[in-house]
This record gives sequence, structure tokens and C-alpha cells, in this order.
Amino acid sequence: MRILLGDADSPIIQSRGAEELFGHGIESRCRVALMHYRPLVASSNVELRVHDTTLYNSMFVGDDHMIVNAHVFGMNAYGAPVYHLRHMREEGLFDTYATSFEAVWKQSRLPGEER
Repeated sequence: MRILLGDADSPIIQSRGAEELFGHGIESRCRVALMHYRPLVASSNVELRVHDTTLYNSMFVGDDHMIVNAHVFGMNAYGAPVYHLRHMREEGLFDTYATSFEAVWKQSRLPGEER
């Protein structure tokens, strides 16, 4: 399992809070998520990383299913659309989002690791 969270100390993440008129809420969510997910790293099957890229969506993937919460400028994620995608053919929308995740994963780092 790979978990990729926004880096709460990143100016990009902090900017998103301002854009959503949510203040430090996004940063707080990132910190709380990291606190709750960190114990999972003790399992040999879990990798946890942070990133400081612009967040266009949140993705949750299991087997051939993906839930995508598409972020909308100026709107909190809970009010934005959610799509349920199934991997039915190569190079479809599922693969587009999966490729996006891989690109962010490649530039991510371990929590606490210097940028």
C-alpha cells in the first residue's frame, strides 16, 4: 500500500487553504492524516510519503477501482465531485489518473526528509 499526503509545511499546500477560504484547515488535515497513517509504516507492506505539488484531486485506488475527488478552485474537497472509475481498458481515464499519481510519487519524499 502506498499513501501519499500533502506536506503541510509546503507553501503550495498553504496556498490551497487560502484559495479554499479554509485558512490553516488544509495544513491541519495533512498533519492529522500523517499522524494517523504514520503507525502503518511499521508494516512491511506500507509506504508513506509526502509531496508538495499542486493538488488537483484526491485518489483512492484498490485493484481495478479508483475513487477520484476532483478539486475545484475555491471549493473545499467535500463539496467537489467524486468519480468512481473502473479499469476496463488500457489508456483510459483510470490510467490517466494512475499515471498522474506515479509522477507525483516519483518526486515525493519520506515525512521529515528535506526537500
